[in-house]
Amino acid sequence: MKNNVTINIGAVARRTIAMEATAINDLQQFIDADFEKVVELIATCNGRLVVTGIGKSAIIAQKIVATLNSTGTPALFMHAADAIHGDLGMIRQNDIVMCISKSGTSAEVKVLVPLVKNFGNVLIAMVGNTSSFLAQEADYVLNTTVSQEACPNNLAPTTSTTAQLAMGDALAVCLIEWHGFTAADFAKFHPGGALGKKLYLKVADLSKLHQAPQVLTTSSLREVIVEISSKMLGVTAVLDENGQLQGIITDGDLRRMLEKSVSTASVTAKDIMSVNPKTIQQDELAINALEMMRRNDITQLLAMDGTRYTGIIHLHDLIREGII
Repeated sequence: MKNNVTINIGAVARRTIAMEATAINDLQQFIDADFEKVVELIATCNGRLVVTGIGKSAIIAQKIVATLNSTGTPALFMHAADAIHGDLGMIRQNDIVMCISKSGTSAEVKVLVPLVKNFGNVLIAMVGNTSSFLAQEADYVLNTTVSQEACPNNLAPTTSTTAQLAMGDALAVCLIEWHGFTAADFAKFHPGGALGKKLYLKVADLSKLHQAPQVLTTSSLREVIVEISSKMLGVTAVLDENGQLQGIITDGDLRRMLEKSVSTASVTAKDIMSVNPKTIQQDELAINALEMMRRNDITQLLAMDGTRYTGIIHLHDLIREGII
């Protein structure tokens, strides 16, 4: 709908963000004994957390369920309207039910709440009106009261749904810390895409894709050039006769050597190599290799199994896998 009123778009956007930020900050006063008990109940529950709601609150409920499931707390979403038409069957004896509502007085909620209580399940209300039907009937209340919606008509759920989302995140993070949920645990539930790869892809998974370029400290300049060229990584490791890593030679090292006015006939790998090359253990996460490359402004690392050289991990490998 268009009108002839001219608005300051930037000012409206900043006002909206400021109002929602204030509402989130105000939630701190509502972290009370009920909140702590809810965290304990969910953390020790033998069933699942069933989260329900209607309208925009139902959308927030779905997001909270997604966050909980991905961080180790079994949860499922049940639409309040569908619940009273058959979906109540998804609730099991040991489940906890959390109903999200701003008003706590919607028709669907008033029908649903007595049914849940008849089942004997613990009922948590995440509600913006602590005097409402839902709040009064619930066993525990998570207070998400806001003073005003960001909507200029104080009607469209904006600030209130932001508060619900933040309260859900506070709940999820408390449960993460309660269970000691780690990045390794997170990776189990996120195997796909770039995020999953950052959490599970190891250096060895990438270094094994290439032949491991290597020469001896006594290798000639020609042998070094052939090895770097044939392996096509722009680098080779330099080993001693016992197979122990001594250094690294890159394309850049070769160019710098050739710029010098020296005879190349007797040059060996030991004369060209850089000592103390940057290495990484092959069982390290590939994302750690990227961080090391960035810190040292280099494009490759030597992969190691203890003290044994096993190959090269290159910046291009990380790009190809979508980690960057």
